[in-house]
Amino acid sequence: MSETKTSASLRSSSAGTLSDRVQSLRLPPARTTSGASRAAWALVLVLGTATVYLALGGTVPYVPRPLERPQLAAAPALEDGAGAPREVRTGEPSSPSADGAALSVTGSVPAQIALESKGWVIPEQQILVSPQVSGRVVELNFEAGQRVQQGDVLAVLDSTEYQAEYERALAEVAIARERMIEALEGNRPDEIRQAKAEVAENTIQLQQAERLLKRKQDLYRQGVITAQEFEDAQSQFEMFRSRVEKLTAAAQLVIDGPRAERKRSAEAEYRRAEADLSRAKWRLDNTVVRAPITGTILKKNAELGNLVNPVAFNGSFSLCDMADLSKLEVELSIQERDIAKVFKHQRCKVRPEAFPERVYEGYVSRLMPIADRAKSAVPVRVRLSVPPEEEGVYLKPEMGATVTFFTDRVEPPPPATAVASPPAPSSAGAVSQ
Repeated sequence: MSETKTSASLRSSSAGTLSDRVQSLRLPPARTTSGASRAAWALVLVLGTATVYLALGGTVPYVPRPLERPQLAAAPALEDGAGAPREVRTGEPSSPSADGAALSVTGSVPAQIALESKGWVIPEQQILVSPQVSGRVVELNFEAGQRVQQGDVLAVLDSTEYQAEYERALAEVAIARERMIEALEGNRPDEIRQAKAEVAENTIQLQQAERLLKRKQDLYRQGVITAQEFEDAQSQFEMFRSRVEKLTAAAQLVIDGPRAERKRSAEAEYRRAEADLSRAKWRLDNTVVRAPITGTILKKNAELGNLVNPVAFNGSFSLCDMADLSKLEVELSIQERDIAKVFKHQRCKVRPEAFPERVYEGYVSRLMPIADRAKSAVPVRVRLSVPPEEEGVYLKPEMGATVTFFTDRVEPPPPATAVASPPAPSSAGAVSQ
């Protein structure tokens, strides 16, 4: 009986020890505080705001509000002609354009921000410079980033074949010219006199044959000569008469000169030879490739010794890409829900992402006539006003920029009057992109 009690007491003591051990392994109860709850709700609010922003496509529409008074922001500016630094003012209502004219703001109502969107800087006109003829590059006078003037020699192609074609065309023109002169002026006076002299000579022989035939006829009637002798005299007379008629007709042709059809044919042959000469000269002149506009070389597509063929689909078909960096635009994709806030000649401010302290004036120049189905957006172009001294310094093609659209409109400066000048004798073929 005592052994049974002893074993029961041992089991109870061991159970108590095991329970204490389990309790010691448990984690302490978490202490709930109001600060942790507030942090969790703040995190949920931030994530929800980011989700809504991404759903809007990154375009932030602004609720119309009065425009704050612009301030001056100190920016790293260029040096003027005297070497002193020049301060760049940002936030100004207008700035001079590239040609010196200012954008005039219309309307007396304070401007409000209508929209803000991101775009990409592109040249207003990018040109693919390609030679008009194929050939091997024997001289190359440009590098990427170099600024060139209109008419500067960019490259020279091998002209051996084109020079030979030009010389051959010159000879063909000389031959055709002489033939045309001969046809138009007719026969020379000496040739006419020679034809008349031959007619007169054969006329005398005809008269003599006629007198001889009459004598033979009388003798034949008297029976003095035979019939054969009479027939010989008669045949000789007929022969001289036919010869006189033939020479008379030939002399008349010599006097009249070539036919009208032959004259027109000679003139046409001469014009064709001249056309071949013009084409040969054009091909020879185009072995010298000149810059079609004043601008900057964006990309170099050929090297010295390359065989350039403008009609080739693969290989070298162009020399370089160039553009006028004083005429820049920002290409944007405005969502369809916001396109109603954008209109032509709308005033804008452009802030490059690479230089956020610099602000450039601009205006909406074009709203493209077709939308982008994949983006549900409409392409829009904003033209910039780039000062001449900043051309190619800060704004470069394919750079990102943020554009702020205002509710007012501007009157863009009138375009410069373009004076058409004859092309240079050796101009390059240019494809505008």
